[in-house]
Amino acid sequence: MKLGIRFYISWILSAMGMFILFYLWHGVFLNDFKRLTFPLSWFVTFAAFTYLILGAGMFLLFEAQIMKRIYNFFFRALLCGLIAGISLFMIVTVLNFSLTTTLSVQHLMVDCIWQICEQTGGALFIFACKVLIPDPKVQNL
Repeated sequence: MKLGIRFYISWILSAMGMFILFYLWHGVFLNDFKRLTFPLSWFVTFAAFTYLILGAGMFLLFEAQIMKRIYNFFFRALLCGLIAGISLFMIVTVLNFSLTTTLSVQHLMVDCIWQICEQTGGALFIFACKVLIPDPKVQNL
């Protein structure tokens, strides 16, 4: 797979979109950042790098050979968001990383649903770039 302008724009927009959703959810809506035990700047920096890695991974998942069996780009994006959201939720849960001191089943379910929504938002940026940015290989035929 050749990484061209479509990859870079999709990657950055996807990472930025997921980061903005993350920040709105945890920083504004839930106000979780008050519970941090280390500097907020560290947390935001690490989160930004995490979303850059996640955005690249989601693009690679979107373009994976097995995913290309799904011809509808929109459904492929939804499936990528679902896979990435559940995967990230499982990793965070297994590592026991939470901004909440008491975890309940309700909290875990809301967090899982939110992760799926957040990563689906990122996958929709990839979908939009796939549709809106022309592929040079196809144009040269």
